[in-house]
Amino acid sequence: MTSSSTKTRKFAPTQDWLRAGQIKEKLCPDGMVFNDYNPDDEKCDLPFNINYIFDFDCPAVNETFGLTHPRYADPEDCQFFYVCINGNTPRRSGCKLGQAFDDVSKKCEWARKVPECKDWYNGRLTDAELEALENPPVAKPKPSGAPSRRKPQRPKSKQVEEDVEK
Repeated sequence: MTSSSTKTRKFAPTQDWLRAGQIKEKLCPDGMVFNDYNPDDEKCDLPFNINYIFDFDCPAVNETFGLTHPRYADPEDCQFFYVCINGNTPRRSGCKLGQAFDDVSKKCEWARKVPECKDWYNGRLTDAELEALENPPVAKPKPSGAPSRRKPQRPKSKQVEEDVEK
């Protein structure tokens, strides 16, 4: 962890540090996050071991439905949604810029088509920017007389040409 080439993630100070008026910066290796479940046990952990990172609990579902990894809209942000792995472990995921998660169809859709999120991008993107995202420019077709990129065909032999002319 002390190597300068090691990428790290900062993690939060424990309650003891705050009570003592000290802020100490601790680092977690790349790909790991601080697990503050127990303030007395300062440790870095893999993100999938820390379910409480998200303020979202997967609704209880039967095992069969849970195996489909159901999706639910993020209650705070129209661009994001949660995938409940095996129906019980939330993973936050998101839609492309300009899109919102439609909780009815359970997929990303252009925000203007999702009634509860139609104004989500107001003040963030202009109507022109949203239009450009939704309808990107289409590449112009090549002129019909353009040369082919295929290998040129071998010229026909004179005998074949003469037979065709007859």
